[in-house]
Amino acid sequence: MNKKILIVDDDPRNIFALKLTLKARGFDIKTALSAQEAIDKLKNDNIGLVLMDMMMPDIDGYQAIGMIRKIDKLDHIPIIAVTAQAMEEDHQKCIDAGAADYIKKPIDVDQLLNVIEKVS
Repeated sequence: MNKKILIVDDDPRNIFALKLTLKARGFDIKTALSAQEAIDKLKNDNIGLVLMDMMMPDIDGYQAIGMIRKIDKLDHIPIIAVTAQAMEEDHQKCIDAGAADYIKKPIDVDQLLNVIEKVS
């Protein structure tokens, strides 16, 4: 398993909390504050997994996942959708957009680690 994770979130506080938690568990963490920054980093770095916030301004997580899935070199990277939207249809919408799985905010660390292991 490639232990390099890209966290994509427009809120630096969310990135900070996730980064601390995952670094403490041995993951190499990269960050992006926007979808475009994420795509640039994915093209130039050997990322093993993406945690994608779904509610971002400009390009939201659904659009970002769609953009990533259209790039041959990146279409295989597992993407976990991270969202405060907790309805069952939101889960399916994330999967339909191309996410490998979905996790709700606030994030339960044990659940997140299980999802990372499952999709990696």
